[in-house]
Amino acid sequence: MSRHLTPAVALSLAALAAAPAALAQAYPSKPITIVVGYPAGGSTDLTGRTLADALTKQLGVPVVIENLGGAGGAIGAQKVAHAAPDGYTLLVGANNEVAISKLVTKTTKYDLKDFTPIGLIASQPMVLVASPSAGVKNIDEFVAKVKAAPGKYSYGSSGVGTALHLAGEMVKERAGLFMTHIPYRGVAPLTTDLVGGNLEYGVFVLSSGLPHIKSGKVVALGTTEARRSPSTPDIPALGAHKALKGIDIGSWFVLMGPARLPDAVTAKLKTALAESLKSPDFRKKMEASGSTVAATHVDIGPFLQSEVAKYQKIVQFAKIEQ
Repeated sequence: MSRHLTPAVALSLAALAAAPAALAQAYPSKPITIVVGYPAGGSTDLTGRTLADALTKQLGVPVVIENLGGAGGAIGAQKVAHAAPDGYTLLVGANNEVAISKLVTKTTKYDLKDFTPIGLIASQPMVLVASPSAGVKNIDEFVAKVKAAPGKYSYGSSGVGTALHLAGEMVKERAGLFMTHIPYRGVAPLTTDLVGGNLEYGVFVLSSGLPHIKSGKVVALGTTEARRSPSTPDIPALGAHKALKGIDIGSWFVLMGPARLPDAVTAKLKTALAESLKSPDFRKKMEASGSTVAATHVDIGPFLQSEVAKYQKIVQFAKIEQ
């Protein structure tokens, strides 16, 4: 067929064939924006900023954070899902906006298929805590007290349909407990009510709960994964308790791009992420916040699919819908 092509057409086809390699060489040629769907100061923001610093060193261009809060992270995720697939608008996302929002909110205007997964960054457990006024010091006392008075006690989270809410519902389902969920607009008011004795129990992301646990303002009952966190070896894992077997739900953070991100760009970002995860400085900062840095070989696609399936079961149990 090539004998019948005009020189101009042959040159055009050759250029198209060379485009991926050229794109890989040229990318990135300008600053990259990482969208975080929450205000500054939270665990997702901290993860995003720490990664942005590491990627700046790996990619040789500024990587900046854009905080776009609202709808439990969904507004920021939606922006990235609808962005140009050129690698210059990325998302550092967490459970809520990446895997849960579509399950609990009819108005969510994106799905997993609208993203190109690049890789898992880090994870950390959540932690079930008690107000000092609740009068319980460990998981045994918590289960016994709540089971003895169905409907009497409440637990709080950062909102309906969040990973924290689902963790609380998993505790209820596994132990056969009846508690009322109280949604709060953030950690600050939740902490105020726990410390003030207006709420008996609460669920925090570990990094958010640690300062209050260390100061004695709340009592740590257990982390929400199958094994104790390396960051808090003194706090038992809920999943290791006989009444809560199988509990394994954490807060995780991923790097994503829009769907149809070119393979060459995706490969370059995956390499930069893998090198960032190996960086001693990056690891030190993430571990200080209570996070465990992800292994570089995690296959992010199947991981996300399994997480969605897990959350779907909890959502059905709790009958959550917004």
